[in-house]
Amino acid sequence: MLAFHAIISAYGFWLPNDPRGSWSDFVGSWELFRYGGDATKRSTKHSLARRPHNTRQRQATKSYLKHPAVSFTGQQAKSIAAGFRTVADETGYRILALAMLPEHTHLVIGHSSRDPSHVIGHLKRGATDHLIDDGLHPCFVNQRITHSCWAKQAWKVFIDTEDQLGRAIKYVQDNPVKEGKPRQHWSFIDRYRDLYFADHSARQAGRLTKSVTSMTC
Repeated sequence: MLAFHAIISAYGFWLPNDPRGSWSDFVGSWELFRYGGDATKRSTKHSLARRPHNTRQRQATKSYLKHPAVSFTGQQAKSIAAGFRTVADETGYRILALAMLPEHTHLVIGHSSRDPSHVIGHLKRGATDHLIDDGLHPCFVNQRITHSCWAKQAWKVFIDTEDQLGRAIKYVQDNPVKEGKPRQHWSFIDRYRDLYFADHSARQAGRLTKSVTSMTC
């Protein structure tokens, strides 16, 4: 695995029985199951966001969520990004692309020795801590946090080739524009990307040198 592309959703953005499909095989809420039906698990590696679907059904089912769906403000998005940066600086995760949108976040993350699910969970916790420290957590009611601002599941797909990695980075960079928002620039992402590709090039050069040496011995 060279890297992976992850979509981390805000609470209530993508339901387990979304009519476009989901990455869940169980609907834990009776109300959501009653009005939205069973889980709509898909195994596709591609985003389902633009798949035609019954928008009215999706919005009606959302009205039965236990809490209001979360939509991050621009200030909250900056706090989340700062939380990602803190975690990445502490752990060495290389975030190669980032797009912050009100209801979900796209990331491309370079190969790590840790399981991708653990990496995503770590980033979510770091972002949550930063929101709390900044006094910006969206689920802070009556002096306490009522629930997580994140969906339990996260979509992720592994990236195995340089071509796939280039397409994934471009997809994430272009995503805000597709949503009618300005292109985003995160200076710390540029630094992570430069470091990652420098390290990757060095590793590839080392492999090539070893291969040539073994062939000439």
